[in-house]
Amino acid sequence: MRISRPTNLRTRLTLWYVAVLAVLLLVYAALVFAFQYALLTRQLAHDEVQDVVTVEGLLYFDTQDKLQLHQDYYSRPQSHLLVDRLMEVRDLSGNVLYRSSVLHDMPLGGPNRDGEGDKAFDERVVRLRDGSYVFLVSHIHVMQGHTLLIRLGYSLAPLRVRMIQFMGMLLVAIPLALLLAGAAGQLIARRALRPLEKMSNRAEGITASNLDQRLEIQNPDDELGQMARVFNLLLDRLEQAFFQLQRFTADAAHELRTPLASLRTIGEVALERDQNDDAYREALEDILEESARLSETIDSLLLLARAETTQPGTEQTVFIVADLVNEVLNLLGIVIEEKHVRVLREGEATGCVGVRADRSLLRVAILNLLHNALKFSPNDSILRIAYSRPENVEPKLIIAFQDEGPGIQAGEHERIFERFFTSRTSSTASHSGTGLGLSITKLIIDRLGGSVRFDQDLQQGARCIIELPIAE
Repeated sequence: MRISRPTNLRTRLTLWYVAVLAVLLLVYAALVFAFQYALLTRQLAHDEVQDVVTVEGLLYFDTQDKLQLHQDYYSRPQSHLLVDRLMEVRDLSGNVLYRSSVLHDMPLGGPNRDGEGDKAFDERVVRLRDGSYVFLVSHIHVMQGHTLLIRLGYSLAPLRVRMIQFMGMLLVAIPLALLLAGAAGQLIARRALRPLEKMSNRAEGITASNLDQRLEIQNPDDELGQMARVFNLLLDRLEQAFFQLQRFTADAAHELRTPLASLRTIGEVALERDQNDDAYREALEDILEESARLSETIDSLLLLARAETTQPGTEQTVFIVADLVNEVLNLLGIVIEEKHVRVLREGEATGCVGVRADRSLLRVAILNLLHNALKFSPNDSILRIAYSRPENVEPKLIIAFQDEGPGIQAGEHERIFERFFTSRTSSTASHSGTGLGLSITKLIIDRLGGSVRFDQDLQQGARCIIELPIAE
């Protein structure tokens, strides 16, 4: 039969607490029992040694050379374990010279042992013929020219009865202690988990419509406070993601609505009245132009979605960055020739290092940067591409793309990476596209563990700087 596991955390914590406490109490009871037994046994041995020393002074040989014991000696009244004294005296040949009456003619300890009691008091536990156990002390004593082996022992039955009673008390006290500990543990667990219950109730009320609410942190230094802080940080990221999604959806709807409205307006105007072939041709050209703009926006949105869903570490390979840049330059060769732009490469040997990344996505990022640089570059200008590697820092490659175009207006160096952002300055408005190229580039570079920025100190043109981690 399978025992169901408690689903309540308080109950599980209480059970674990009681189980651990039970193990500790059992170990403690065993140690206390062993210590008490050893202590009483040591006390018993000490008392027996004292009795042996006393007995040595009470033994005497009578007129018939028979060993006798003065009977006016009794054990101390407070030593209850020493009431039944068992004693036997032998010579070195094993002959019994004296045996106490309580032994009932039973031998005490069997034949003599080699060296028994010769140098010190020997201690051992022996079993009599009636099955009882005796703690025995042996010692050699010389008296009136006779060498005697004195054996004195006390029955262990009273000691064992008392230890059994002591163990019984422990076994009765342990369950009571566990019951009290379980009740106390339940109260402690309930009190300790009360903040968690409050956080849980508050978290249940947080939905997409009230993501601005946060969990209350009572103690930021304990584990529950740290969990609440991490959860609040998660809510911050979710709120930011929802805000970006709403803004992206609104911007995308606006950007898609404009070309669609233009297509519809052109079509309706062309159908309202009869026109010649040139007018229809012009209308079709306008429709194709708007369709191309719509297609470019959709492709950018799909590429942006792919970059967002691509996790770091997937589809990554090691390749040479300089080769990828040259490949993109060859792809843009027609634009370079039409505008008579001269490309200068600096430190290209430095750029011949490997990076680990998704090559197709990095190709898109570099293509967007170079296409922007060429788009805003005037005719007969220079496009500089510089490679460098900083010293005394983590291994990374820096690529700088610098054009001689109108540059970036002050205050737009950070906003230029926002989605659907296009500058409204007269020098760049005519070349502005969908406003997604640089945002896609930044997303890709960030996903690769790098960074991208524009040099704000440059007075003429624009200088875009990419930092990429070098593969080991």
